[in-house]
Amino acid sequence: MAHLIGALDSGTTSTRFMLFDHSGSVVAYDQQEHEQIFPQSGWVEHKPLEIWARTQQVIQATLAKAQISATDIGAIGITNQRETAIVWDKQNGQPVYNAIVWQDLRTDRICKELEAAGHADFIYRKTGLPVATYFAGPKIRWMLDNIPDIKEKAQRGDLLFGTVDTWLIWQLTGGPNGGQHITDPTNASRTMLMDLETLDWDEELMAILGIPRAMLPAIRPSSDPAFYGHTQPDGPFGAAIPICGNLGDQQAATVGQTCFSPGEAKNTYGTGCFMILNTGEEIVRSQNGLLTTVCYKMGDQPTVYALEGSIAMAGATVQWLRDNLQLIQHAAETEEIAASVADTGGAYLVPAFSGLFAPYWRSDARGVLVGLTRYVNRAHIVRAALEAICYQTREVLDAMNADSGVPLSRLKVDGGATVNNFLMQLQADILGAEVIRPRVAETTSLGAAYAAGLAVGFWRDLASLRANWQVDRQWQPQMSAEARAAGFAGWKKAVERTYNWVDS
Repeated sequence: MAHLIGALDSGTTSTRFMLFDHSGSVVAYDQQEHEQIFPQSGWVEHKPLEIWARTQQVIQATLAKAQISATDIGAIGITNQRETAIVWDKQNGQPVYNAIVWQDLRTDRICKELEAAGHADFIYRKTGLPVATYFAGPKIRWMLDNIPDIKEKAQRGDLLFGTVDTWLIWQLTGGPNGGQHITDPTNASRTMLMDLETLDWDEELMAILGIPRAMLPAIRPSSDPAFYGHTQPDGPFGAAIPICGNLGDQQAATVGQTCFSPGEAKNTYGTGCFMILNTGEEIVRSQNGLLTTVCYKMGDQPTVYALEGSIAMAGATVQWLRDNLQLIQHAAETEEIAASVADTGGAYLVPAFSGLFAPYWRSDARGVLVGLTRYVNRAHIVRAALEAICYQTREVLDAMNADSGVPLSRLKVDGGATVNNFLMQLQADILGAEVIRPRVAETTSLGAAYAAGLAVGFWRDLASLRANWQVDRQWQPQMSAEARAAGFAGWKKAVERTYNWVDS
């Protein structure tokens, strides 16, 4: 009898497969990174076939570590980097181009043309999204415009589009031999093509962006008792297991953190940083630079919506310190290095490497390191990088407080960077709010598992998931209000220095 649920988490820098038991505890997992491709300034790509290869490898490695057979797994849930766009030939499974990653800026011209044509307000009303390079729709448009001989194939339905969840579900359920072309509302809501109210592709939005409906996947619930399909016996599982859970990574973390009531919020520290506030069945239009998005759709239950603040550079900033500046060898070093100095020596790092996301949405911005004197050393810059993560989160929380009218006094946190205890104390200080880390920090995978487990009755209801959630550690703010205000004022000045760096 199945006593485990599997979760496939395909993120921006790596893919992992995890197995969870009834208590929500991790039984086994494996993880592998994939290549980050930067063809030119502002462009970011991945190889879809490499992501598929890594997926097969981590599944097989996890099963071997756990010493189980596929019959021990009751269902599979999937979570993924959301706005990354893949287009492929459905006859042979070959991508027409590399995956264009959510951080990519090449669609800036397309977005400016949409704004100039007066479409921005209509797109926002329909989708809850600003016109921005972040989202998948303009990426599809770029491929149709720039890759030879694919427009006609797209119109005929010979090409398929998907975010990474769709790509992997298609591969796992058969690929060219009957693979299912499916996504869920959390991922579809990040394309600039889905109507938030109907949860369906919108004809007017497709016409504005010039994207044929034949390319787009069916939109199914995030937790689907009818199943999206089954894994193939000749695939990495070696058996037919139902795939019935699917959530974009940040919504998956929200489910993993059991933020099921309106007003509950979480912040995930991954490649980027993403705060989500559950707004219940109400679609709340942000007045302060946040996104309105689908939080989750469980079976035939009403759709739950959310406000989201998206930050492009969090863990990726630490990766930049390691790979580009070579100031550190491992991310774990940042805790000791940053703690070795009392402050940043007046330096601020604003990592607007892909422009500024929430609450600014400035594609013309670029990263700056300001306030430098000869006193500033390596430790100050490392600390400034960690403070940048915290200050960006503070700006999103302020916007969320303004939109919701209910100041948040405690924030649930998750993601890889939350193992840095110094960073978490710094976050509590800069927010002036309690920060709470759960026992299972990788809640993104857990949320995907929950969605799948609910669909097959492995977990009975949301209340049973709440019972699994346990606190690992909490941090209270220790910084004075005066110091907090002064530091934030300096941050705001630094952000202003990033504006208007790109002229065209």
